[in-house]
Amino acid sequence: MPELDSGDLERIFSQLFAGRHATILIGGALEPLYQPPESGRKGRIVYRADFFNSALHEVAHWCVAGRERRKRVDYGYWYSPDGRSPQQQAEFERVEVKPQALEWVFAEACGVRFRPSTDNIETGLPPSSQFLAALQSRKEELSSGAIGGRALRFRDALSSARRVLG
Repeated sequence: MPELDSGDLERIFSQLFAGRHATILIGGALEPLYQPPESGRKGRIVYRADFFNSALHEVAHWCVAGRERRKRVDYGYWYSPDGRSPQQQAEFERVEVKPQALEWVFAEACGVRFRPSTDNIETGLPPSSQFLAALQSRKEELSSGAIGGRALRFRDALSSARRVLG
């Protein structure tokens, strides 16, 4: 069965959100970054290289962010690079439950595998059991109807596009 690619994600996102939310999805970056719309320029969700799952993850962050957060570069979120302390890693996992659970829902809609990320390669440690349990619980909530708004529109458009390819 043919699969969606990152270019498909960009087109789907633009069709849904470039007008009303003045935001587009763009690949090819060394690091992901969100830049809000300003001065007549569309906002940009930039994801790593042409990595499909990176695009899904960055869209999930955008869907989780509220109106005020979407006015800030990278939503104004805290970020600590690779090599985090155990306390920093616990905080990272706490704030990543919502976007990664939503990324999982998007991945399922596309028929691709979801891989939880600790984004802390330097330590070599896998995701904690608490993080995995929280992800599973949140993903089940979303799959049972707790998804709405922009996330629901994107998920449904992904599912429709996948059916068209199939």
